[in-house]
Amino acid sequence: MRILLTNDDGIEAEGIEALVRVLSPCHTVVVAAPAKEQSGMSHAITVKHCIRLDRYRPLEEKYGVAAYRIEGTPADCVKLYLEAISSDIYPEYVISGINHGANLGTDVLYSGTANAAMEAYLHGITATAISLDINAEISYEAVAQIMAENLVPLFYEQEQVNFYNVNFPKRFGSNGPEFVFTQLGRRDYVNAFQRFEDAEGRECYFLGGEILDEGNDEATDIVAVERGYISITPLKTDLTDYVYLEKLLR
Repeated sequence: MRILLTNDDGIEAEGIEALVRVLSPCHTVVVAAPAKEQSGMSHAITVKHCIRLDRYRPLEEKYGVAAYRIEGTPADCVKLYLEAISSDIYPEYVISGINHGANLGTDVLYSGTANAAMEAYLHGITATAISLDINAEISYEAVAQIMAENLVPLFYEQEQVNFYNVNFPKRFGSNGPEFVFTQLGRRDYVNAFQRFEDAEGRECYFLGGEILDEGNDEATDIVAVERGYISITPLKTDLTDYVYLEKLLR
């Protein structure tokens, strides 16, 4: 299979190298990833500025794959590769990750990892965003192996093009790795902006805060990961509220 790998943690991230290491012996792998961390970039693309890129030799020489280091957003990386760089190696499947930290609930709206996968989906390619909870007892290598052996074949063999958001927990439950299909939960933050003054006395804010997950039931990705499951959420890009639209039309 021809697989394109990307992320939002940057091309030097441990998570993307784990995927290269596990997938490249059995698949044709190409990497197109940001030159530096691009977390929280959502689906931003670069306009009115040129996007620079070069080949990333450490991955190419170590694993024999084509790797592009791109000075742009995660969505830029996928869009640029699919529309300008790819020639005979046009991907059949796209993986974004393995992200350092969860992308659960409404956080997928802000996630560079999820939106890089979404860009592939918009091009008619099945894509998966993968995230591993911070401070997890599970290694990137283990996540990559589970993806390669179980989830990539499952996702790729579906008849239609799909877009998946996959989250691994901090630790597996007593039965070991198990996955469940979920819906997005609701994720909020307390005291998300912290105010301070810089060296010149100007008012500044730092985005941080503590996670506040309330009102999520067992069908959600948030609860599934809390219980030690691998959460798989199928997503779509149509944001239309059809129920309300029908009322307006009437």
